[in-house]
Amino acid sequence: MKGCLGDANAYTTSDDMELRHLRYFVAVADTLNFTKAAETLHLAQPSLTRQIQNLEEEIGVRLLNRSKKHVALTEEGRAFLIDARRMLVLVAESIQAVQRLSRGETGQLNIAYSSNFSFDLLPQTLGAFRQSHPHVALNLFDMTPAEQFRALEAHKIDLGFVGLRVSAANRHLQWACIARHKTVVVLPTKHPLARKSRIRLDDLKSMFFVGMSEKNHPGFREWLSQTCQPAGFTPRILQDADLEPALMTFVAEGLGVTLAREQIRNLPHSGVAFRPLTPPVHSDYWIAWNRDNETTALRQYIEVIKSLTGAFSNGFEKAATSV
Repeated sequence: MKGCLGDANAYTTSDDMELRHLRYFVAVADTLNFTKAAETLHLAQPSLTRQIQNLEEEIGVRLLNRSKKHVALTEEGRAFLIDARRMLVLVAESIQAVQRLSRGETGQLNIAYSSNFSFDLLPQTLGAFRQSHPHVALNLFDMTPAEQFRALEAHKIDLGFVGLRVSAANRHLQWACIARHKTVVVLPTKHPLARKSRIRLDDLKSMFFVGMSEKNHPGFREWLSQTCQPAGFTPRILQDADLEPALMTFVAEGLGVTLAREQIRNLPHSGVAFRPLTPPVHSDYWIAWNRDNETTALRQYIEVIKSLTGAFSNGFEKAATSV
């Protein structure tokens, strides 16, 4: 092979040898002195001389003119030096980048949530994660729970704040219970029960209910039935709402009552009253991610969530390992 940099096919040695040849050549080119370069590289001078000779033989180009008292770069050597430096810098940057990725210091994390459900833990975890992993890009997506399940299945998101754990959901999902919320009764302000400070589940037996549609909120009917089961009845659902604001409107219009997490109070609720249940009833809140998603950033974000769940850490461990 002839020419300045020569034909790329002439590089037939291993990647490790190529990089070592480049480092040796740059060291000699920097000092124009084999003795000094050998000391810098912690090599014997004869070995360094042989390596440079091997490099010149491989690419078929003389890179250095040398005599007993003088070493100088040839024209081809000066051109090759520019490329050699660039390649070594690129390799170093690539190694650093993949090491940062392995440590979870770079990359991206796609997280889904529902904007209609105001949950303090989400901004808390995002803030803590940004502080400890500032180079990871966080991408947030406002999705209904059903959209989150589909995005998880398609690997379009890494983790979803899904709320309810759905028994019929993809079996490849990993789950973790991260909080327990009080359940409240949502009813029209003019409803007779609104005059009570607390309401028993038994008081709702004869009522019609409104609920969240299974299309957008899979598992809601199952959750509602399980919640009412201790009182010995199955709620009669008269109307389904696709989104929480519509649910509030249906209740205000007198189409029925419903049960919801206490965070629903944060939504505009003209014509609607909220009353706690007695005895208190709680609902678990779940996150989900794919079992086969082994990205470092996801693992570290889950650790942040785990550290902020406080009293729920034991429940987190139990839930995270269950199928």
